[in-house]
Amino acid sequence: MAILLGSIADDYTGASDLANTLTKNGLRTVQTVGIPDPSLALPDVDAVVVSLKIRSVPASDAVAAAASAERWLRQRGAGHVLYKICSTFDSTDAGNIGPVTEALSDAAGGGGVLVTPAFPETGRTVYLGHLFVGGQPLNESPLRDHPLNPMHDANLVRVLTRQSRNAVGLIDLTVIAAGPGAVKARLEDLRTAGITAVIADAIFERDLETLGEVALETPVSTGASGLGLGLARALVRSGRISSGGATTADTIRPVGGLSAIVAGSCSKATLRQLDVAERSMPVLRLDPERLLAGPDEIAAAITWAGGRISAGPVVIAASAAPETVSRLQSIYGREASGHAIETATSIIATELVERGVRRLVVAGGETSGAAVDRLAIPAFLIGPEIAPGVPVLRTVGNAQGDMLLALKSGNFGGEDFFTAALAMMH
Repeated sequence: MAILLGSIADDYTGASDLANTLTKNGLRTVQTVGIPDPSLALPDVDAVVVSLKIRSVPASDAVAAAASAERWLRQRGAGHVLYKICSTFDSTDAGNIGPVTEALSDAAGGGGVLVTPAFPETGRTVYLGHLFVGGQPLNESPLRDHPLNPMHDANLVRVLTRQSRNAVGLIDLTVIAAGPGAVKARLEDLRTAGITAVIADAIFERDLETLGEVALETPVSTGASGLGLGLARALVRSGRISSGGATTADTIRPVGGLSAIVAGSCSKATLRQLDVAERSMPVLRLDPERLLAGPDEIAAAITWAGGRISAGPVVIAASAAPETVSRLQSIYGREASGHAIETATSIIATELVERGVRRLVVAGGETSGAAVDRLAIPAFLIGPEIAPGVPVLRTVGNAQGDMLLALKSGNFGGEDFFTAALAMMH
């Protein structure tokens, strides 16, 4: 299998978001969970998105994992590799966006790397190097309070400089508006000056198309799904896509079985979605402190679901308000409390699948990653979009047989997302 475009995603929901964007823009795409086992037969596709869990791990671990994935993708023909990051650019001063970007550039022989988390479709824009969310600077938006990596600086040049060895450049909107030639010239000037990572402004989709055309001629780029959109459209315009675009009808063939929703995200969007879901289906809200105390809360949740799930979908949520999360983190530690909740929700998801669930919705990036890992799902085909950035996924090669999943980043989807997701899964 020779692929045209490779991507390394820093979490599983971000990988689904990107794979969805590539599919919508004409590329046959498969999402793998880690580097696939050689025995796994992947379908013939144009793009592969390798899902990793490196968003919040130590920078050295993130670099090692991304480097392995990059080698695997290059061996399968990928001329360009996109390091897919979150559109909130959340990352500590120690990494991981800067170290991984520089490591991938070094592996590809050096050169300037375009970096942008812009995705206007979801309200993320970059102007003069500053990230805006729905018109608000990142540090003034609700997304400033990420539970693992709070973001209190909207200036991405400053953010990336703090975690990079080399200086960080900027290509502003006036250069991008002048077209691909101007962007190439500016990128080359910055590369000559010793700058590896270059933040790029983008306000409109046409800006992403310009950046995608330029990036495709380089070995590496870093960005959110908006940059994937630009890359996909550039590939289609180049005439190198012979498939005529992706089809999704086969992906959502009925799988039968039961359905359930597991939520671990503490975002305002997910908390609102849970409130709305409670009007039409049973919702069990777990006590995060009890989850941290021991296995009793997990056992009680599984018992609760077992008595209800045959009658229709159920929701089990470990989501909590930000102030509750902050209090638990102060008592148990940020990493320990997050790991305990991810482990608990992944155990619950696995137990539900063992009881016949074949249509599963998971809310939260870290929650989704933990659940997919415990279920040992090796890959997904990308189906139709439920909400911007969230497609239906059909499992490939997993022991439980065919399943349909939706892996939702915490802030994605409208208030009726959970019912809309289940309605698309047959």
